[in-house]
Amino acid sequence: MRRVADREAALPAIRRVRTLARWLDDSLRLPGTKRRIGLDPILGLVPVVGDTVGLLLSGYIVFEARRLGVPRSLLGRMLANVAIETLVGSIPLLGDAFDAGWKANLRNVALLEGHVLPPAERSVSVPGSAGNESIVVVALAAISAVLLAVIVWMVST
Repeated sequence: MRRVADREAALPAIRRVRTLARWLDDSLRLPGTKRRIGLDPILGLVPVVGDTVGLLLSGYIVFEARRLGVPRSLLGRMLANVAIETLVGSIPLLGDAFDAGWKANLRNVALLEGHVLPPAERSVSVPGSAGNESIVVVALAAISAVLLAVIVWMVST
């Protein structure tokens, strides 16, 4: 895997996006649980504006990755993470629950660190626990149910 030529020059940018990702995806502990959420699902509660702000902040992480010279294939994966979170996250309430589990920003910082830093220096791991996967499955099932209900309603009227 190709590394950024001047790793030392990349460290300030990595620190910035690492901090932003933690604020957006992992800054608050849910009382009485071990689960953490960030400001992104909370922003998403504000229709349109919250999702737009979240998209712009997530886009900054991808912008920094591009600036650091990550390959297009990796940028594509990062953009896919942001697109999934933005599209599903735009569904009121259900999408915010999805945002809380998907954590696109932490995923993207882990991808960036994986490209730029040796394993000993990485601080973010890609979320992928069974809890996150179950949130994704529940969210997709609920979205499917809503779409099916809309189709049935349209056909019956």
